[in-house]
Parts: sequence; C-alpha cells; structure tokens
Amino acid sequence: MAYKISSDCISCGTCEGGCPVGAISQGDAQYVIDADACIDCGNCAANCPVGAIAQG
Repeated sequence: MAYKISSDCISCGTCEGGCPVGAISQGDAQYVIDADACIDCGNCAANCPVGAIAQG
C-alpha cells in the first residue's frame, strides 16, 4: 500500500529529496505521492519533520 501525505504537510520538500524512485512531487497545496510509482520503502515517512506521511 502506497504512502500518503496528509494536510499536515508544510511543503518543506524533505520527502521529495529522499524518495529513491521520484514518486513525490509538489502539488497545488502540498507535496503528493504517485501511488503507482511508490515502492513502499518508507523513506518519506522516516524523513518527514512533522510526521505528515503514513501508509494509506
């Protein structure tokens, strides 16, 4: 199951830089994860400074 970014996202970009497959990009209001590209590694959740990313 792919990870998802909640509305708690502060758009710092830390998750994008830590994604090994480039599945994260800046969306309209916050960063978003492409569920089809996500490999469920958890790097994004581990690196998020506000805990805004969880398996969804």
